Amino acid sequence: MFVQRRFSKRMLLTIAYKPMLYAAVWAFIIFSLFQFAGFRFLRLPFLPIATVGTAVAFYVGFKNNAAYERFWEGRKIWGGIVNESRTWVSQILAYVEPSDEDPEARAVRKRLVYRQLAWVNALRLQLRKESRFFHQPAKGTKKRLEDHADHMRNDWQVEVSSYLSKEESDHIKKMVNPATHLLNEQAQELKKLYVDKRLDLFHQIALMEIQRELYALQGKCERIKNTPFPRQYAEFSRWFTRVFVTLVPCGLLSIFPKELVTAGRGGLSLVDLIPMLASASLITWVFVTMEGVGDASEDPFERSINDVPMNAICRTIERDALQLLGEEKIPDAEKPFGFVLY
Repeated sequence: MFVQRRFSKRMLLTIAYKPMLYAAVWAFIIFSLFQFAGFRFLRLPFLPIATVGTAVAFYVGFKNNAAYERFWEGRKIWGGIVNESRTWVSQILAYVEPSDEDPEARAVRKRLVYRQLAWVNALRLQLRKESRFFHQPAKGTKKRLEDHADHMRNDWQVEVSSYLSKEESDHIKKMVNPATHLLNEQAQELKKLYVDKRLDLFHQIALMEIQRELYALQGKCERIKNTPFPRQYAEFSRWFTRVFVTLVPCGLLSIFPKELVTAGRGGLSLVDLIPMLASASLITWVFVTMEGVGDASEDPFERSINDVPMNAICRTIERDALQLLGEEKIPDAEKPFGFVLY
């Protein structure tokens, strides 16, 4: 997640220079073909092109709204995971009370809390196991992932197994969906506590209700992860934008002063082209950027600069749970690397 309030000038230039440069070169080619090669058919009325641009803007806006909704739903789901995890820890501490008659209760409380922390991290790692950034990433994205590789917290042994016994960790790692089996282990332990009369029926039902909600939240995450953004929206938006920015220089030929487009071979200077090149570059940058915003938001569980900061959320849960449990060693809060909070 991008954490700075504003983009730096360097980042803005990095994002903008390619589409603006390509647009300027294309506009120069169009003007040269029109002016010197005699391709007069390239001069098109700007009004139809502007109408197409309006339609493209509406379509891209619809796509961006749908993509942002996926991100925001993902963030709300993880907000629910934070709330349910806190509730789980609070109820475990309230319902499973250590006493002289039940010395094992303290170990049970710790095991149930630790398994919850293992679950949130296991879910995080599962959601990021398969990433679209692993397949032909952009150069900037590839470099960022390489530079931040040591800070991604992707080590299963550290992030998950450290909260489980060796036997349980070895068993869970063999499963296709470890997070699901961790929740099942929680349910089985609650059942055992009830059978052993160390947990009454009312408290068991309350705790199982939290488990049900955690299953629901996990399923929602998996639904977003496993259901790609509808490609008809993404692909047609991309192609409509490309067609529009390709036609923009042709339309600009009809709105610049008559003397510019009718100047003789010897009367044309580079300065005369600056208004047209600048206009084409600016229009292209705006539309290409608008189209790219949706692409950056459609997959909220990746490692992009715009995804849900699951590392930071999991660390928040860990800090709260361990403090409630009375642990002395509390991990530091997750900090952004550069301008990205993972």
